[in-house]
Amino acid sequence: MDRHGNHSLRQGRYSEPGRLYLLTTITRQRLPLFQNLWFARAAIHQLCLSEQEGNCRSLAWVLMPDHLPWLIELGPTSLDKLMCAFKSRSSCALYRNGAERKRIWQPGFYDRALRKEEDVRAAARYIIANPIRAGLVQRAGEYPHWDCVWL
Repeated sequence: MDRHGNHSLRQGRYSEPGRLYLLTTITRQRLPLFQNLWFARAAIHQLCLSEQEGNCRSLAWVLMPDHLPWLIELGPTSLDKLMCAFKSRSSCALYRNGAERKRIWQPGFYDRALRKEEDVRAAARYIIANPIRAGLVQRAGEYPHWDCVWL
């Protein structure tokens, strides 16, 4: 069910297959659910399934305790369908791993289409540096929940 303000997040949203997008989704009330290793691994598995099914190509992502920034090349699906499937399946996976049966993710998500002239690798480095900026680790390699095609 839509909540007030969700419609404005979707206005002007256009999904173009083959285009690069920076997506961000946040846990409900920014709860740090992914401090739990099993919850993090369950969500990551669902993230990987999105790529295995051909819905996107993951270029970089980092699962932070309370949010997910994800750089993708969109496949033949829409951004809405990609994120809806990921959020639904990851929620079910977390419930199976013992998460409280409450909403896992905040409604909606943020997306930004990258232009071809933008430095995609710089965007990937920015994503991977999230745990450093948050003070969770000293070096990106110390954080366990990330991946990048260039590193």
